Amino acid sequence: MDASDLQTKSADELKQMLGDLKKEQFNLRFQKASGQLENTARVRVVRRDIARIKTVMHAKAKKAG
Repeated sequence: MDASDLQTKSADELKQMLGDLKKEQFNLRFQKASGQLENTARVRVVRRDIARIKTVMHAKAKKAG
């Protein structure tokens, strides 16, 4: 996921993506705790995607207000 791709999305789309990633992050943490996590790199990717979306959302809110 690229930040420039996120900047073209609407606030509703960003919120939806953020919710989906947070659910995935929860599921990955649950899998890790139970020892079923196979792709450990996915945890890092999801965490960074969440941060990227939050950054773009904050920049848009600051620019609008």
